[in-house]
Amino acid sequence: IDHKDYMCDLSSWGVELCKRLGSANFKLLYDIYHMQIDEGDVIRTIKNNHQYFGHYHTAGVPGRNEINESQELFYPAIMRAIAATGFKGYVAQEFIPTGKDKESKVAALKDAVQRCDI
Repeated sequence: IDHKDYMCDLSSWGVELCKRLGSANFKLLYDIYHMQIDEGDVIRTIKNNHQYFGHYHTAGVPGRNEINESQELFYPAIMRAIAATGFKGYVAQEFIPTGKDKESKVAALKDAVQRCDI
C-alpha cells in the first residue's frame, strides 16, 4: 500500500529472497506500518523472522500518523518483541505528525521515542 508496484509487500516474499541469496549482509527493512496493513500479525512475524530484519520503521495505523493511543498498534509491546530477539540496530520513527506547528510536531516525536523506549 502507498507504493505502487512494490514487490516486497509481504514478509514471506522478502524472507524467501533473503534465504535464496544466502548472505548475512542482505537484510530487510521491516516497516511496521506497511506490514500491519498488508498482512497484520507483526509481533509473530518479528519473532519468527527477526534474523532477516536489519532495520525497523514505525508509524501509526491507520493514517501513518503519530504512534499514540489513538492507533491500533501498541508499540511498547512491539518494541519488547524486537528487543527480545537481541536486535541491536536502529528503529526509525517514520510517521507523519498531525500537529500544525513545530512545537506539536517535536512533541509528537518525543512521545513516540518514549513509547518505543523500553
